[in-house]
Amino acid sequence: MRRATSGLTVQNITNSGSRESVEDSSRVKATSGSATAASRRTDDNITSNMSVAIASAIIFTSAAAVYWYMNRHKPLKYILSELRYTIDMQGAGVGGLIDDWVNIRRNKIVLPDAKRKIAVVTGGARGIGTEVIRGLLKANMFVIAGVRKPELVKKMADNMENGDNLNAFPLDLQSLKSVKAFAQNVMDKFPAIHMLVNNAGIMYGDYYLTEDGFESQLATNHLGHFYLTHLLLPALKQGGTIGEAARIVNVSSCAHYPGKIYFDDINMKEHYDSTAAYAQSKLAQLMSARYINKMLEQEGCAVKSYSVHPGIVDTDLFEKTMFKKTFPWAMKLFFKTPAKGAVSILYACFEKDLEKKGGLYISNCTEGISNKFSKQPEYQKRLFEISCKLVDVDVKNFGQVC
Repeated sequence: MRRATSGLTVQNITNSGSRESVEDSSRVKATSGSATAASRRTDDNITSNMSVAIASAIIFTSAAAVYWYMNRHKPLKYILSELRYTIDMQGAGVGGLIDDWVNIRRNKIVLPDAKRKIAVVTGGARGIGTEVIRGLLKANMFVIAGVRKPELVKKMADNMENGDNLNAFPLDLQSLKSVKAFAQNVMDKFPAIHMLVNNAGIMYGDYYLTEDGFESQLATNHLGHFYLTHLLLPALKQGGTIGEAARIVNVSSCAHYPGKIYFDDINMKEHYDSTAAYAQSKLAQLMSARYINKMLEQEGCAVKSYSVHPGIVDTDLFEKTMFKKTFPWAMKLFFKTPAKGAVSILYACFEKDLEKKGGLYISNCTEGISNKFSKQPEYQKRLFEISCKLVDVDVKNFGQVC
């Protein structure tokens, strides 16, 4: 019995040892298999990353080759400049989208009862301008729209609250003669006004000079509004009071960020880049708002001036862009609606806390990030002086009764 028991014990120990050996062997194989699988996954990841890198390099090289071929007639410095503006503008756009998403909760305004005060808005037959007019009317204001086809605005009035308070006069910002006629129409009817919203604008397009000899984007976005501001300032001064100043609101854009002012060739006759021209025109709006505000403060006038980036908004400004043609669905998905784009503009029109913050650049109802060029007082002054010269206004008489 003992031997049997002893034998059994030995046999059990042997069997146990065999099992441990098998288990150890299995663990070794499993560990080896895991290491092999991990190594295989690493190799797959390296291969995948290399494939992505190669594909990206091929796409970039192909795009660069196509871009160069299409622009091979231009000097290399112009090709590189256009490429830089294209890349920087895309970066500004991405930054604008991030700002819209991060500050979405800030982008709101409670409309006051503006007691039938007078507002003048350029544009308004479409896009953001329509929604700005809608908001001003809801605030019980009387609104005058300056548009190419006034009959379009009059039709809109039927579908707006307080639509009877909306009027329209013809305005072509590419013609100083038209701007002057519009301003005269406004002042004949309203010798005192309380808001001027310089909203109308164009983006990109082929190079052409207006009847006054100005590059089209500069004329529409900046010079036409600059001249209109000069002409309507006497009425704005009449409308503003201490503690409740009249307001000038320039609708600029984050697209100003890559821009600079080409003082020596402001109409870009030497070399035209539509992206650079757009950035210049929007930068000019921002800088003019700052300089004019400073000038008005020194005069002791009850008029404040602001510039606003409405956000990245789904409007027909993008109609001719490559982005619209390539990713039409993305605009509906990621961009603001015109109604949301109008909010920051209405904020600049009504927010009481802005009374002591004249010259502010606003984005999503808070102070926006503007480029270094726009903050230089010497550049602001130089732009003001050259703008006065272009629209034939004496610097000392800007905004004075003529």
